[in-house]
Amino acid sequence: MSFNKVSQLPAQVKFAGHILFLTEDTSLVRQQLEAQGDERKRVEAELARRLLNDDLSLMSNISTDEITPGWVCFYYDETLGQYVFVGMRDGAVKKDEVKSGGFAVVVSGLSKGCGSSRETAPYAEKSAGIQLVIAKSIEKIYGQNSQNIGLLTSTDLGLIERIRRGEEIPLEEFTRGLDPISKDIVEYGGLFNYNKARVAGEVTPPPLETPSEQPRRPMTIVEKIIARHAFVRAGEVGVAAVKPGDALFAVADVRFSHEYVTPMAESLLKQALGPGARVSEPESVFAFRDHLTFLGKVMSPKHREMGLLEKAEGLATTQEEFTTRQGIRLYGENREGGSEAICHNAVVEDLALPGQIVIGTDSHTCMAGVLGCFAFGVGSTDMANAWFAKDIRIKVPETVRYVLKGRKRPDVAAKDVMLVILASDYMKTSKGIGKVLEFTGDDLKNWPLDERATLTNMAVEAGGTTGIIEPDEVTLDYIVKMRGLDPEEVRQGFTYSDKDAEYAAVFEIDLDEIRPMVALPGDPRNGIPIDELPAEVRIDAAYGGSCTGGKMADMDMYAEVLQNALVQGKRVAPGVHLYLQFGSQKIKQYARERGYIEIFERVGAELIDPSCGACINAGPGASSSAETVTVSAQNRNFPGRSGPGKLYLASPYVVAASAIAGKIVEPFEFLQDPEEELAHA
Repeated sequence: MSFNKVSQLPAQVKFAGHILFLTEDTSLVRQQLEAQGDERKRVEAELARRLLNDDLSLMSNISTDEITPGWVCFYYDETLGQYVFVGMRDGAVKKDEVKSGGFAVVVSGLSKGCGSSRETAPYAEKSAGIQLVIAKSIEKIYGQNSQNIGLLTSTDLGLIERIRRGEEIPLEEFTRGLDPISKDIVEYGGLFNYNKARVAGEVTPPPLETPSEQPRRPMTIVEKIIARHAFVRAGEVGVAAVKPGDALFAVADVRFSHEYVTPMAESLLKQALGPGARVSEPESVFAFRDHLTFLGKVMSPKHREMGLLEKAEGLATTQEEFTTRQGIRLYGENREGGSEAICHNAVVEDLALPGQIVIGTDSHTCMAGVLGCFAFGVGSTDMANAWFAKDIRIKVPETVRYVLKGRKRPDVAAKDVMLVILASDYMKTSKGIGKVLEFTGDDLKNWPLDERATLTNMAVEAGGTTGIIEPDEVTLDYIVKMRGLDPEEVRQGFTYSDKDAEYAAVFEIDLDEIRPMVALPGDPRNGIPIDELPAEVRIDAAYGGSCTGGKMADMDMYAEVLQNALVQGKRVAPGVHLYLQFGSQKIKQYARERGYIEIFERVGAELIDPSCGACINAGPGASSSAETVTVSAQNRNFPGRSGPGKLYLASPYVVAASAIAGKIVEPFEFLQDPEEELAHA
């Protein structure tokens, strides 16, 4: 396939428009949006002065849910620009205000673009006229998606005054510090243009400079996997060694998408390669109808009047047509209700293997790292390119190693461990962005694979590229039992970090000291021990589900608490709604075979078939009012993520115990053996 010559961006960039400061005080955001003419210039100048004098608090942790809430993602064209930032806290931004305001630059604090991998977020900003995003720190997937679509980003707040003076800014200001491939992508205005130039021979990825001769560089598990998958040239894959910072393309073993993203990626593929573009090796590509299965049950009348239900259903139809044309396996809806599986649960149950590279259009793709593979989320443009080329661009990430020492208490789950890690200063100050989180420790051998998966699943809440755990006999036993594969063939993919591998940081976590945790509303990094809550937290709902909280081991935990509650003569507290949702049909069958479904029904829980559902405000369990208080086993609680209410994150133990108590409580009283309690009465 040949392409016409692709032009690079000019060496100097002019930003002709206003600067929008996203501030912690949302009244200042309203002031900027409502101001007109000279008044807008005056407000901008005053905020710039305050920022220069360190007297302005910029809004941090702006999630992609706030940039483009789930319902906005039913669009995947320039319409997105009308709705940019409409999910922002305090309802600070209304439809069309940014697009009609003439803003060219947007400024914010730490962790811009945290959360979902949805490319609709930067696409909406660009469609609203934004040329440049400036933030104190920028999340990895959001930053890469911005590069892919030609939206400039920077962490240099010093650019603000230069832009206000009307300076033309050298393009190199936005490529400084980038790896060579990312630099070229920015200079060509996006990934598709770069790849056109790459195919035409106008640009070539630089050769890796990491020495390949003996003795080879000691490597982490992720570095070894990347080295084995590195694309060298047509017909040649694999290099002896890589190091953090190396830029390359690597061949993916598993590529998957879901109905939120597949249509946008298909549209991008056709735009770049024509209507007849084909997916390469479709047998390694998968699609999921899992995010919006129950949307019709919870969509508000307002959104129905906007025609959004039809838009959402159209995404599923478009995806189904695409998979049929391309010969792609579609995990669709189940006849008995819900979906076959949430994509992340199915990838672990059915698809990924140790030592592979797995990419998916969802930030929680990292969950599959529990199998000892390198799994990470990508945006629509990256996936469209990977459909065609099968490879994915990678800047080899640094790894942070977490050594779990001791043994966790009986009332503590992996979720509590992860909330402790996320609440650390290292993560709160954005040092986890782009890193691999590698988990190890003797007690992990005692954890079921599903509990380990909670750690890898939530690595992205730290801004990490992925989480990973070295495979062992528990991993092997899980894969063999779930899929009936030959053990020795599975074992061939087992990969381990060298003992003298280099790490960006090493932390020891004393499991004995961890108590049941809860993350306060607004961010998964807001974790504190439950016994340190400043006041009693009464709840209206408890949600046990999502890819994080709907696994087999999670069902074990819900059942243990709820069975003991029944023995004590207790059911779900009056006024509280307990939702329990299965992550896949296999998990539902597991619960049925063990008698859990009977326990759940007797205690008064509402059972929900597999789907992402409430976790993305698209199913039962999502809040409908700002006053609703929910404790949830899902993975993130950004503003508006699961409705307008207050959302606390906790372990399956805590979710079930709190549903019985009617308030957030530690679960220990519901975990003791009832007969043992009677013996000591």
